[in-house]
Amino acid sequence: MYRNKSRRTLLSTAALAGAAALVAGLVQPAGATEPPDTRGTAAAAGAPTAITTISTGWSIPWGTSWLPDGSTALVTERNSFKVFKVTPAGARTQVGTVPNSQTTGGEGGLMGVAVDPDWAQNHYVYFMHTSSDGNRIARMTYDGTTLTGYQALLQGIKKNTYHNGGRLAFGPDGYLYATTGDAQTTSSAQDRNSLNGKILRMTKDGKAAPGNPFGNYVFSMGHRNPQGIAFDAQGRLWEAELGQNSRDELNLIKPGLNYGWPTCEGTCSVSGMTNPKKTWGVAEASPSGIAIVDGAVYMATLRGERLWQIPINAGNENVGTAQAYYVGSYGRLRAVTKVPGANQLWLSTTNADGNGGEPAGSDKIFRVTIG
Repeated sequence: MYRNKSRRTLLSTAALAGAAALVAGLVQPAGATEPPDTRGTAAAAGAPTAITTISTGWSIPWGTSWLPDGSTALVTERNSFKVFKVTPAGARTQVGTVPNSQTTGGEGGLMGVAVDPDWAQNHYVYFMHTSSDGNRIARMTYDGTTLTGYQALLQGIKKNTYHNGGRLAFGPDGYLYATTGDAQTTSSAQDRNSLNGKILRMTKDGKAAPGNPFGNYVFSMGHRNPQGIAFDAQGRLWEAELGQNSRDELNLIKPGLNYGWPTCEGTCSVSGMTNPKKTWGVAEASPSGIAIVDGAVYMATLRGERLWQIPINAGNENVGTAQAYYVGSYGRLRAVTKVPGANQLWLSTTNADGNGGEPAGSDKIFRVTIG
């Protein structure tokens, strides 16, 4: 996990005007800075009660996405560009690779995966990966056995050694959401016309989703290196983001809002910037994937080597007291994914990357039971 030691302070932007379109019930007026809310008024969530190793022999597993029926999960490996199907019991089989992929010598490569909610009808699977011309979002066909039919849907997302974002998730509105890093050019996060430093929202065919707040792919802006997104039972979008030197963030994402980077890292009082709901020091977090189970956000962390549980409230935007689990027990934690139909998570390590120092094949996937 990389943290750029240089930082440019940009002039604060004017407060955003109210978003012009309502987007799947998620749009609220952009504008005033929101104070952090850590009052602990969210309902208590069930604690992890068991963790079991279900699969070994991995090398930097990055993304996990389940088929809608819960029969199989697809898992990507960042540097090998391989895609595997994994049964609930942990048996794995390679189903293909993602063409046109390459690494960046750092955090780029084959990253996020999202199975289409209508997979039973169209057999589509979506990937975010690094290629020669930058980061791409691509679609392939998966028939249950093999991946075929590569099609690049969105190109022109700038890449760099670090800060590539990479997470994909379908929202309750049926559109595909993607996180992009600033690609080590901090000013891009404040440029509405740049695809970098953003959360993007698009159709299954790769077009900008209708109703996006700026009339392009951009859903929210001002992000440094977002790597976790998940929707709660109310359809709200939560996001985890790597800060620079001081504060990592958990944000509640609303369309058209500006989450501050690089003007703000963590909480600030700059007009037009939206504050996170929770922050951590970088040594105890450096977040990657998130998932939501039983009324709480579960956040996997890299440098922090722990799984954070943050209770959220269905009736308001308060978050509760964060609890850490498995501190230092399993190393760097990358992906955390809800298991369909169960109060369970899959949790994967990436100790075989350049920061973990472990050899290829040393990474694992665990099953965590909640409550």
